Amino acid sequence: MSGRVITGSPADPTARAAKASAKDKMKLLVVDDEASILELLKTALSALGSYDVAIASSGADALRRIDREDPPFDCFLLDIQMPEMNGIDLCREIRKFPEYTDTPIVMLTAMSEKKYVDEAFTAGATDYLTKPFDFLELRSRLGTARKLVQQNMQASTSREEARKLKNELDTTLQFSLEDPIRIEGVERVLGYTQFENYVLQLSKGRRFTSWATAIKIARAKDLHLSMPSTHFRDILHDVAYAIAKLTKANGNILSYRGNGTFLCISDGKKKTPFAGMEEQMNRLLATLVARRQINANVELIVGESFPMRSLTKLGALYALNRAIENVQLRDQSLGEAAELSKKVLKRRTLTTEEAHLERRSYEVMLHQLLREERSLRKL
Repeated sequence: MSGRVITGSPADPTARAAKASAKDKMKLLVVDDEASILELLKTALSALGSYDVAIASSGADALRRIDREDPPFDCFLLDIQMPEMNGIDLCREIRKFPEYTDTPIVMLTAMSEKKYVDEAFTAGATDYLTKPFDFLELRSRLGTARKLVQQNMQASTSREEARKLKNELDTTLQFSLEDPIRIEGVERVLGYTQFENYVLQLSKGRRFTSWATAIKIARAKDLHLSMPSTHFRDILHDVAYAIAKLTKANGNILSYRGNGTFLCISDGKKKTPFAGMEEQMNRLLATLVARRQINANVELIVGESFPMRSLTKLGALYALNRAIENVQLRDQSLGEAAELSKKVLKRRTLTTEEAHLERRSYEVMLHQLLREERSLRKL
């Protein structure tokens, strides 16, 4: 056989290098109805060398590209304001594809109003960047998106296997109380990373009217240890549903942060009256848990609301941490009160038992005295 290497064959070093380079590139689909924006993004991102950029000028065009793309895209950049199908509706359609349930979707738009930010994230967006944008910031956001893609790919060698594994693990895998597991099927509940990106966008948009409130499952640690993980997961889903239902009118955004704690962001213009809502939440939750036939006393604790008056992500996260610390302190106080109550009841029980033993001892002594008296009379 000849030692000649056929160009394009697996043994060809050039072909191998090209294949490796293509594999390392992140496949992007940019969707915008403005040709100048598409050309600018395609040129700039392609020049970075790390991205394989495809473009689409409408939602319909994008869905056609998505439907026939193999292997799938790694990330999407979507404009919101487009004719016929806007970017938010397109985001919802993309999430319907099984292979794109976890794919990063970055909204790249001039629409900075909170209404659009809320709608985008609840439709499934991973991140949000407003025009005019800085290319360094866009590159940073895409870098974060790349990390998410890598994390998704680590679970399996293919997306299909990863999806099957996820469905299987969701029903059998044990998880720790600290894990901020993903809650699906409830409107306006964001994942961990999505929520932080949402908070970042609020701080950039100077949303000084936003408030953060933490809602926690009382004695969550004991509850988690007392039941299978599947039951605790069901309870978390019911808690999310109860909060979302009772705050629907105000359009609050929620996220599960682990340790049985949910964070809720509300708009101060129509601030949610959480203080008077705790009892309603607990009544609804009790009904939902009873329907699942889970034998558990689940109670929610609502903390104080804290203003998110900050221009930075760090400042906004500080408000979130204050909200979480506040509800944890309340849970701790209620737990200590419950323990004290148990101790008091225990003391009462011991006192009753001691009284009974004392009474029995007197009865025994009395019987002995009576027997001795009878014996003396016979003498």
